[in-house]
Amino acid sequence: MIAAEIRTPGQPPVVAERAEPAPGPGAVAVRVTAAPITPLDLLCASGTSYFGVPATPYVPGVQGVGVLAGKPVWFATAAGMRPGDGSMAEYAVAAPADVVTLPEEADPPLVAALGLSAVAAWRCLTGTGELSAGETVLVLGAGGVVGQSAVQFARVAGAGRVVACARSDAALDQARRLGADGTVRLEDGEDAEGLARRLGAAAGPVDLVIDPVCGLPAAAALRTLRPGGRLVNLGSAAGEVCAVPSAVLRGRSLRILGYTNNELTADERREALLTVVAQTMTGALTAGYERVPLQDAARAWNRPGRVVLVP
Repeated sequence: MIAAEIRTPGQPPVVAERAEPAPGPGAVAVRVTAAPITPLDLLCASGTSYFGVPATPYVPGVQGVGVLAGKPVWFATAAGMRPGDGSMAEYAVAAPADVVTLPEEADPPLVAALGLSAVAAWRCLTGTGELSAGETVLVLGAGGVVGQSAVQFARVAGAGRVVACARSDAALDQARRLGADGTVRLEDGEDAEGLARRLGAAAGPVDLVIDPVCGLPAAAALRTLRPGGRLVNLGSAAGEVCAVPSAVLRGRSLRILGYTNNELTADERREALLTVVAQTMTGALTAGYERVPLQDAARAWNRPGRVVLVP
């Protein structure tokens, strides 16, 4: 079969032929129809993640969509986090608990593009973030798949107002198409106080911030929260550190919460994933992505935006 292999951490994969995987006891082999290149794949393959340097060579891909026993499925792997191969191949091995049977009408590349990113957005809003009907939601990093999903899911979950923040006009245009009531463009060289003023002008007092970026945008967003407001962080695309004065936190009794999909049980993940799929089938949830042939994985590895590898 054809597979993408990480041979050197920090370098793009090499597409090569290798033997089809033989599932051992307690595992199944899935014929892959769509495999996304996600930020987690890039981080694991870099060798700089908190999972450590992965054993090489290995096939990356922490999730994918495929066919098992004639039925469409979504599946997860631990590629790059633990020894073993992932989804960026014509066939992949997964544990039965990590396989979710999909409706026949599901769109494999779209489900792959959304996948765990949309699961995170849904859980941050309705679980960790405890969104109540009518509340105002501010979504940072709205140009990414997590942000795109959060804008749409906030509306599905009953938010009264949704405001999106991103670096490009194209991302903000898309956020408006996806249902954002207001948008704010990040400007180079702006400090947290200046950004906070513009966020506040667009959103008013905010109840919940969905934060996949951390850094200065998160520091600014915290200043927009009403008393008792919450910020849920699930990434650090804009920086590992968010500097916030103690008085801002204490004066408004704010809550800063962390989220990771790794803490979900298999049943929780399955329920959230099927919610994602159901919303795609109603037209309430979509994402921007680029389909790329598996054999071009190396050239697409660091391409901006969500790439989905297909046979």
